Amino acid sequence: MFKTTLRIFAVIVIGIISGAIGMIIGALIGGNYAEQFVFNGVQGYEATGQIGFILGALIGLIAGWWFLLKRKSMSSPN
Repeated sequence: MFKTTLRIFAVIVIGIISGAIGMIIGALIGGNYAEQFVFNGVQGYEATGQIGFILGALIGLIAGWWFLLKRKSMSSPN
């Protein structure tokens, strides 16, 4: 039970970290190339930073789940 809880916590942490990285990358791209992009009431690097955070968090959660939780269920013997 403790290992499962620890793995779930690790997946959440991976999602938050990858979301922060996605936000930074999105803001860098938006500041240079997408100055007229509007999302959620903000424009430019703020909007692309939000999109980057959302995409980064989703990618991180899916990848973390795949590597940490899926591996556990695949390696269990029948």
